[in-house]
Amino acid sequence: MIGAGAGLSTSAGLTYSGERFTKAFGDFQAKYGIQDMYSGGFYPFETLEEYWAWWSRHIMVNRYERAPRSVYDDLLKLVEGKDYFVLTTNVDHQFQLAGFDKKRLFYTQGDYGLWQCSEPCHQGTYDNETVVRRMWAEQRDMRVPSELIPRCPRCGRPMTMNLRSDDTFVQDDGWYAAAQRYEDFVRRHKDCAILYLELGVGMNTPGIIKFNFWRQVHQNPNANYICINQGQSYAPHEIEKQSLCIDADIGAMLSKL
Repeated sequence: MIGAGAGLSTSAGLTYSGERFTKAFGDFQAKYGIQDMYSGGFYPFETLEEYWAWWSRHIMVNRYERAPRSVYDDLLKLVEGKDYFVLTTNVDHQFQLAGFDKKRLFYTQGDYGLWQCSEPCHQGTYDNETVVRRMWAEQRDMRVPSELIPRCPRCGRPMTMNLRSDDTFVQDDGWYAAAQRYEDFVRRHKDCAILYLELGVGMNTPGIIKFNFWRQVHQNPNANYICINQGQSYAPHEIEKQSLCIDADIGAMLSKL
């Protein structure tokens, strides 16, 4: 069982600040004072044309472009041929871009590649790649053409990102199907010899992966826990004998393995 947090994508080169941010968003930085991609996602743009200029770039560089380093590819090589499952809070789709079986993935917090109604008036999501690529190509002066602004096909309200930030997050049929596959995997391996491999998970939403993994290992004497996380690698005393905590860069460790 692989648990993947933001640190995994950071190790793969998908950094949200510094040179990578300046290269993609230097004009937004100069005009609005935005200093990184994460905070930019909450900026109160005055128009939807500006809002979608920002988000179309964000989606392109973090969802439709592959990570610059081979971290995800190296991880796939380690689990190929094994009975694995991935539980992740990442929304950048890098697992599928690297070739992981999509039926072995559960993106709990959404997907940069999906839109939903901002209300939402229904529990449906919509693939955004075609429109995002047009927004990327046709935006001028940090604005997209007005005709490209996405609106809900049912109620006409503006669309928004399918990302869990409040109680309007849409869990569509695909989300529930992935959740069921995850639960089936856990059930089948409840008492088996299983490795819980936690990669780059912080304390933003620890209940989804970190605390969950600790609990599963504590309940199963045949389970083991490995955490690779630079500066944040630790385990509770109760599972100390079943744990291996490695304070190192994830990409470097996977490359060695």
